Amino acid sequence: MTSHTNYLGAASARIHWARGLFCSLFGALLLVGCSALPDKPVRASQYDFGPGIVTAPTVEQRAPLPALAIDDISASGSALDSQAVMYRLAYQNAQELHPYTLSRWTAPPAQLVRQRLREQLGQSRPIFEARGGLALERSQTAVRPLLLRLDLEEFSQVFTSPQVSAGLIRLRATLIEQANTGEKLVAQRSIVVQRPAPSADAQGGVIALTAATDAAIEEIEAWLQKNTSR
Repeated sequence: MTSHTNYLGAASARIHWARGLFCSLFGALLLVGCSALPDKPVRASQYDFGPGIVTAPTVEQRAPLPALAIDDISASGSALDSQAVMYRLAYQNAQELHPYTLSRWTAPPAQLVRQRLREQLGQSRPIFEARGGLALERSQTAVRPLLLRLDLEEFSQVFTSPQVSAGLIRLRATLIEQANTGEKLVAQRSIVVQRPAPSADAQGGVIALTAATDAAIEEIEAWLQKNTSR
């Protein structure tokens, strides 16, 4: 009788031990399974140049400058056709462009630069689209507005060390006189502007590139005033 009781006790202990082991293994597998679940996808930050001009100038502030037609801005290279925020590590390989993985422009840089250009130049002169403006001028006057063409050649954050970088924009501006007989070159200029980045990341690069773009537009505006007087 005692032997039978001992046997039942040992069997019960083994059952409890096996049950505990099973629960432990199940709990461990549950934790592993939860940790193996994919994280929620991280959404890329999207940037532009900010709201721009928030108050319209008064009539007294508008300078009587000649009208201007603005063509689409051409971008050099496929990197400038994308919405990626690009940077270069000049201290390693200045010829290689890198995209920030989780940072993007809301539109390709050429479109953002053109929008900013229209906003700024439109404060002091009438601005037309290259095609729509020409149709308007043909119906109203024989004199067509001068045409501004821009080529965007560089638009990136350039690191000279791991912690020091600047936003770099390089443009080629071409001013053209349009006539029924064809086009005539009025003036051409290359513009290169750099502005320091406040931080060594995508946000710092965006701030620097925005400041560099505004400075480049100021140069274009001063250049246009010298070459659009008729």
